[in-house]
Parts: sequence; C-alpha cells; structure tokens
Amino acid sequence: MQTVLAAVTQAVGTMEVVDVPEPPDPGPGEVVIGSMAVGICGSDYHFFAGHLTEEAGGGERAFPKIQGHEVGGTVTAVGEGCRAELEEGRPVALHPLSACGTCYPCRAGRPNTCDNFQLIGIHVDGGLQERLVMPQDQVFPIDEDDAAVSAMAEPISIGVRAIKRARIEPGEHVVVLGAGPIGQSVCLLARERGAEVLVIDPQESRLGLSRDMGAEGLRWTDRDEVIAFAREWAGGEGVPVAVDATGVPQAVRAAVDMAASAGRVVQVGMSGEEVSLRVGSFTEKELDMLGVCCCGGGEFAEAVAAVERNSEIVRRLISHEFELERAPEAIDFAMSNPSDVMKVVIRGA
Repeated sequence: MQTVLAAVTQAVGTMEVVDVPEPPDPGPGEVVIGSMAVGICGSDYHFFAGHLTEEAGGGERAFPKIQGHEVGGTVTAVGEGCRAELEEGRPVALHPLSACGTCYPCRAGRPNTCDNFQLIGIHVDGGLQERLVMPQDQVFPIDEDDAAVSAMAEPISIGVRAIKRARIEPGEHVVVLGAGPIGQSVCLLARERGAEVLVIDPQESRLGLSRDMGAEGLRWTDRDEVIAFAREWAGGEGVPVAVDATGVPQAVRAAVDMAASAGRVVQVGMSGEEVSLRVGSFTEKELDMLGVCCCGGGEFAEAVAAVERNSEIVRRLISHEFELERAPEAIDFAMSNPSDVMKVVIRGA
C-alpha cells in the first residue's frame, strides 16, 4: 500500500506526523492537490485545544483528523469532467467550505452560513498532508507560484466578505480593530475601495504593514482614549464603519461606541466571550450590527484575484514557516507566541 506523510491530530492537544494511505485516484469532477502550503489560524487552535462545540467541530468524534483549511497547492491529477483550466501542474487555492444546499441559509442565498456546512480540516480531512482529493468546485486556479501566498486566499476571503457586508464606499472612514491577518485583509480591501482606514492594535509592530497600505495606525491604550481618537479622526460625528477583527470584548464595545449614528458595526473576530453593550446604542443611533462568517464561492474568486493583485503585501502576512514534518512544533509555537506570530504556514512536499 502506498502512503503519504500527514500531520494527524489524534486527540485534543496531540498531533503526530505519520504515514497515511495515499488518496485514491480522483473520481469524476475531482482533482488531487499536492505541494501544499497550509496557513494556521485561530479556528485551528480552537479545534486542536478541544474548544469547538460538538456542533461546530464534532467533539470527541472529530478525532483523528488532518487539520488545515487555508490551503494553496498544485494540481497533480485530474478526474473526468473537470474544467479545462484545472490541468496538472496548475497552482491553485482551495475554498474550504461546502454547503448542504437545503437548509434555510442555503435557500435564502447565503450558503456561506449553511447550518450543515463542512469545512476541510475540521469536519473532513484537510491540507496537512502530501496529497488531498478535492471537488473541482472548491479548487480555484491562481496566478501565483508560491503556495504559501496562495494559501492566504482563504483569510483574504474573509476580508472580502467583511467589505461586502459593510457596504464600504470610496472616501468613507473605516476603523479596523485588530491588525492580525484578518484585520490586515480588511484594511487592504478597504483601501482598494478608496476608503480612509484607521487600524488599531495593541502591538505597534503590527501597524507598520497597515501604514504601508496607506492606512493610519493607532496603538490601543485605553478604550475611552481610542474611541475619542477614532471619532475625531472620522470628523467628529463618529465612525461610519467600525470593524472588529479581534473578538475581544473591550474592542467590540469600542466599535459600537465609536460608531456614528446610522453607522455599521461589523463583527469579524471570533470568540466565545460575552460582551456588555448598552442597548440604547442600537436604538438611539440605529446602528447596523453585521456578523461575518465565511465567504461564498464567488467571493472566494474575488479573494484569489486580490491575492494576485497584491502578492507582495500578502506575502508579508506570513511571519513563520515550518516543514510538514515539524507541524506539531509549528502549531505549538503559534499558540504559545501570539505576540510574535502573524501567520504560521506549514509547507508539505
């Protein structure tokens, strides 16, 4: 039996690099992806640490599992009936989510919030292996030779969704709280739309990239000080669009409090935290509070195009790289050094 190398999460907090059976030949409408690079993000940390709910991650039934949903790679084999552009040797980025097509969100035209969605690396095996079989509908050609950069299409796609939900217009003032990969993605795409952007983060070192994209940067000090600065920066009436990319209660409260009347508050950062908010903020200012989940297929294509346009900026999101053989070390490093890590990428063979 032929085998390939994979990083398998065997149980909560336990990942091992082992040989697993080589994937079968692709069936109709399927392709095999190899030479993969995989970005590690917060949801990977939560899955690895056992913090995902039974519904979201499958609980104990989830293990063993090959993680990895931010994936770039190369087509190595093509099944019958696939699109002509998916030829062997083609660099690709993977859209990790598939929807059921029948639940209310799917029927309402928002399959990205499907109640029964499957995400590679969480519900089914993902990219931390040498070969992966994928349905062609989730495989997007990309004009980028570096698989690590291609893997950034997935976090960029969250920025695409956030920008659309926020309805950002040219010239609008937008505050982004959090200068991690998602916050930087929102900054990049908002700047492309011609918005004026202020990025706020506790780490001054992270704000340099935002400034290089033409945004202003502000180090988080105190909630009241940050709110006052942001409102004055936006012209004194409040911020038309405030995007939280942290999930931290203090930042979420700041986004609501700095928002202008008739403004939009966009929640992108994920956490299980509870936030104390004044109800009158929503009624008196008639705020739009908008949540962001994953993107849809069409939006993923937009993310791929954004990576192609901005490959040098996107490359700077990658702070650390590890080989597949060191995947357990990589996830431990990423989880143990949040202040030093922007994006950890694990490269396969």
